[in-house]
Amino acid sequence: MPYNFHILTVTHKTTHTDDIANFIVPIDEPVLLANRLKELKAEYQLNELMYLATCNRVMFFFSGRLQPQRDFILSFFKFVNPKAARLSEEVILEKVAVHSQEDALRHLYKVAASVDSMVIGEREIFRQLREAYDFCYQEGLTGDNIRLAMRSVVETAKEVYAQTRIGEKPVSIVSLAFQKLLEFKLSRQARFLMVGAGKTNTMFADFMLKQGYNNVHVFNRTLEKANILAEKLEGKSHPLSDLPKHKEGFDALVVCTGSVKPVVTPDLYEKILGNDAEHKVLIDLSLPQNIDKEIARLFDCSYVGIEGLRQLAKQNMAFRLGEVNKANDIIEKRLKSFNMIFRERQIERAMSHLPHEIKSIRTHAMDKVFKNELDKLDEDARDLVERMMEYMEKRCIGIPMVAIKDAYKKIHKGLAEEYQQEKKELKS
Repeated sequence: MPYNFHILTVTHKTTHTDDIANFIVPIDEPVLLANRLKELKAEYQLNELMYLATCNRVMFFFSGRLQPQRDFILSFFKFVNPKAARLSEEVILEKVAVHSQEDALRHLYKVAASVDSMVIGEREIFRQLREAYDFCYQEGLTGDNIRLAMRSVVETAKEVYAQTRIGEKPVSIVSLAFQKLLEFKLSRQARFLMVGAGKTNTMFADFMLKQGYNNVHVFNRTLEKANILAEKLEGKSHPLSDLPKHKEGFDALVVCTGSVKPVVTPDLYEKILGNDAEHKVLIDLSLPQNIDKEIARLFDCSYVGIEGLRQLAKQNMAFRLGEVNKANDIIEKRLKSFNMIFRERQIERAMSHLPHEIKSIRTHAMDKVFKNELDKLDEDARDLVERMMEYMEKRCIGIPMVAIKDAYKKIHKGLAEEYQQEKKELKS
């Protein structure tokens, strides 16, 4: 099916995520970004253009009567980003993946359904893709063909998430750690100590916020970072050097710093524990570990470490991978359905001139061909003729449109029945 769809993309599969920045449009401000994309669209005579950039993917989805061969790809990315212009041609061609026609649409489905994601089953990419389309649509970069494609993509992704378990069982270390924390059923007033204010603890704090935990003390070597994280959690911030002086007690200790040796030693733990004999939860998200494992042997506590979480993450990822085949089956069925939808839309567009032409024929007949005869008729007879012509006009417009829609309804019904039968066979 000649959609004239193409995708040029650089992802975690083809390059290190730090190098993806060489292929993005290096503009953050929305108005300037839109203008740059319009220049790109005009420069390469693209009919429609949609642009997506995330931390591990950049994608240009476009339609046009062209074939993105070697010279086009090199020129395209050198136009997109000056950094790409400094790379060798071999490096650019090695890192850019090309998808065309049905394969482009298939790739788009897989991206939306998170089958192609770095972390399979993570739905964030679905939101990012929809926002990217909304932006490009509002800026007039996309048209009817990409609109049809994105409507099908959204429906397909929703079906994948609803009909498979691809998004079940968390696989990120931070989310797994928080799930472990929830198993201890701490109250919303539980006292938290967070040691470290980097990216990992910040992500952990996001989960805490959602659950309403805000009785938090944040300790960090750089007080400024501790202030930022503590403010986010509506907690209190302290320099790391003040941790041994903490006398307010705690129920859970979350640690993640850049230290290569334990930050929380048995001696330090005993100081901050004081006379508190209650069971504690210790979560160590550091590698190497920042909580001395001896603490779990010497004190009444439950220790959650990164190694155990990694094993669980592997098991959960294996489960998600087992759902990929089901997702791919849904995608292939949707591709067949889209082919029909696309053909139907092309015929509708090709026939869109019919109402105007039929109306012109009617007007010409009334005003030119039969004008003299009509002028001889009395008012009632002329009114009857005009009503008859108007009726014929509407029927002539409607009959082919209805016939086409009926034909495609039958085809869609056949595809749906075929799909349901295959699903039954797979279950059996």
